[in-house]
Amino acid sequence: MTVDSRVAEVRRHELAAFLRSRRERITPDQVGLPISGRRRTPGLRREEVAQLAGVGVTWYTWLEQGRDINASEQVLDAISRTLRLDPHEHTHLFTLAGAPEPPLEKDCKLLSQNIHRMMNKLEPFPVCVRNARCDILAYNRAYDWLMGGLDDIPFEERNTLIQCLTNPEWRRRLPDWELNLPRVVAGFRAAMAEHLAEPAWKNLVKRLRQESELFERMWKEHDVSTERIVLKRYLHPDVGLLRFEFSYLYLGRRSEISLATLTPADEETAAKLPSSF
Repeated sequence: MTVDSRVAEVRRHELAAFLRSRRERITPDQVGLPISGRRRTPGLRREEVAQLAGVGVTWYTWLEQGRDINASEQVLDAISRTLRLDPHEHTHLFTLAGAPEPPLEKDCKLLSQNIHRMMNKLEPFPVCVRNARCDILAYNRAYDWLMGGLDDIPFEERNTLIQCLTNPEWRRRLPDWELNLPRVVAGFRAAMAEHLAEPAWKNLVKRLRQESELFERMWKEHDVSTERIVLKRYLHPDVGLLRFEFSYLYLGRRSEISLATLTPADEETAAKLPSSF
C-alpha cells in the first residue's frame, strides 16, 4: 500500500466516524420525522439521513463504512444540510471527502431566518450564536457594537478563545477576562471530549498552545467544567462599564449550538445601550 493510499484510507475512516457522530446528535423530531418504535442507537438512522438528503441508502451506508467511493459537491451539500453542520463542520466534511473545499460563509446559512430575525428583534440587547468550539456563527448589531467590530474580523477568526487570547482590543473590553478564562478553557476541554478525533478541534488547541503561554499553562492542568458564566462585565470605550446577565438557548435537542442573550444586569447598563443601530 502506497503512502497516498494509506492517507486516503485514514481519511475515509475519519469521514465515517465524523458522519456517525453528527448523525447521532440529530433527533427525529428535529427534522420533522415521527418517533416510531424503539431505537437501539441515539439520533437518526442511516436510512433516514439518506431519505432526507435524497441519496441511496446503500450508497450512504458505504460512505459511513469508509468505503472507497466518491461523493459530488451537491451530495455533500445535501448531507451537510440534513445533519445541520455549521460552516466549520461543513468545510471539514468536504476535506475528509476529498472534495474541493468550499469557502467559509460570512453568515451561517444553517441558522434559520427565524433565528436571525429573533436576534435583530432583541436589540438593543447583544446576542450571539456559538458552537461548542467557541466559534461565533452569528450575531446582531448590538453584539458587534459591544465587541468593537466583529464584521472586520475574518469569519474563520471569529472564535472567542482566539480573540480573548490574541486580540488586545477584546481584552480591553473584557476587564475580567483573566478571571473568567480558566472556566472557559475548562468548558472547552469538557466539550472536546466529544470531538477528540476532529482536526478542527485539534488544530485550534495546537494553535492556542503555540500562541498563548496562558492557555498552554491552563491546558496542562486538565481542568473541566460545564458551568456557564452567567454574569459578565464589559468596558466599552464610549459608554464605560457595562454589566450583563447571560441567558442561553440551545437550538435543538442535543445541539451544541447555543444562542446567548446579554440582558442588562442593572438600570445603569440599560441606560447606556444605544437606542438604535
